[in-house]
Amino acid sequence: MSRMHMIKVVGALVLVLAYICSNDQVEGSEGLSYGFYDKVCPQLEGIVRSGVQSMSLTDPTTPAALLRLMFHDCQGCDASILVDSESNNYKSEIRSSRNMGIRKREAVNLLKSVVEVQCPQRVSCADILILAAREAVFSSGGPRIDVPLGRRDSSNPTNSALADSSLPPSNVGVDDMLRLFEQKGLSLEESVAIIGAHTLGVTHCFNIESRLYDDPKSEHGRAFEMYLKLRCPQGSLTSNISVVLNEPTTLTFDNHYFINTINGRGVLTIDAEIPFDPRTVPFVQRFAADQDAFFQAFSSAFVKLSTSGVLTGSQGIIRRSCNALN
Repeated sequence: MSRMHMIKVVGALVLVLAYICSNDQVEGSEGLSYGFYDKVCPQLEGIVRSGVQSMSLTDPTTPAALLRLMFHDCQGCDASILVDSESNNYKSEIRSSRNMGIRKREAVNLLKSVVEVQCPQRVSCADILILAAREAVFSSGGPRIDVPLGRRDSSNPTNSALADSSLPPSNVGVDDMLRLFEQKGLSLEESVAIIGAHTLGVTHCFNIESRLYDDPKSEHGRAFEMYLKLRCPQGSLTSNISVVLNEPTTLTFDNHYFINTINGRGVLTIDAEIPFDPRTVPFVQRFAADQDAFFQAFSSAFVKLSTSGVLTGSQGIIRRSCNALN
């Protein structure tokens, strides 16, 4: 083989490898890629999977809590929600009233401590949180979602005031919710699917008081509203701790949420509205009839939400402990 021919062959191989690597990156999310930790921390996904499964055995509400934790962090998916307040001059994101009832931050810290033993200063808390939420869905019966990694942790985390203004309120309606998800790059179908995360967990009475006692009443689901009022009486001193199930199979990730909403048993305002809004009802009906369609749309929405506006490359930091800045 001549020297010139060898140079051409090597050049062609370089181009092929560059093409393969570029295809492993996520479109619109520079710096994220599938298999990001394959060489520097190949144990990562196994550690998170085993950890979430173990935690779920001792506390079956863990998956719902982890999934909600991820959603509330994903104003940037940078682990800001895990940071504790360091002084009276700084109120961390977790202290926002919109984050009332958020749990299992310590679970991510625990997973991080295990990962640090195996792969010190290699893996961000942000990526661990995304993986934990991914495992929460799968361990509850939902789809296995392949997520790109490579996020960095914020070195200037969101404070409570900014969280108050950016996180949706508990009485958010269809218009504002669709606008929020559109800003994250989600399609209408994906937006309805991601709301289906309400198939897991419970709702605090505090979060439905406005819907039950302040907002104009709909004729749809009137009997269910009466049930909610019995569970969450107006003026109750325990509304911060009293809860109602989002739907009967609250520990299982399935499409029963959509079946419930169609039957007028949506708990939150958004749950009650989506079966009757002309923009969302076709997808609600489709997901209620076809769980696989819901799983497919949810997986796509999960990836888009978890890659929107993230820190990558030289941005941000990798924290040693998730609840404190290094």
